[in-house]
Amino acid sequence: QVQLVESGGGLVRPGGSLRLSCAASGTILNIDTMAWYRQVPGKQRVLVASITSGGSTQYADSVKDRVTISRDNAKNTTFLVMDNLKPEDTAVYYCYADRVVMALGGNRIITVVDRWGQGTQVTVSP
Repeated sequence: QVQLVESGGGLVRPGGSLRLSCAASGTILNIDTMAWYRQVPGKQRVLVASITSGGSTQYADSVKDRVTISRDNAKNTTFLVMDNLKPEDTAVYYCYADRVVMALGGNRIITVVDRWGQGTQVTVSP
């Protein structure tokens, strides 16, 4: 139904920048919220930033001065730009989409909730 595919992760030195992308595929009419979470081994997955279809954003306190989330509603894509990266930003970053309205055959419409991407590794190291 809905697939989220992340890209843009990798190895970056402290102080560097990275841009993550996430594209949602499917016969999508609207996505209410798109977000980025991150997870390190042994810890819970935590919110980094979120953005609604109307453009309202929310950031974790730990990143709010260094991260910008945006989205292209026409392309069902969200982006996460991270600046001044620190070693503690090292994690697997997951794309998330909630309340994805999709068109099915025969004029049927469904709403899919809580969809996750497969994750992309970000490593910040000298």
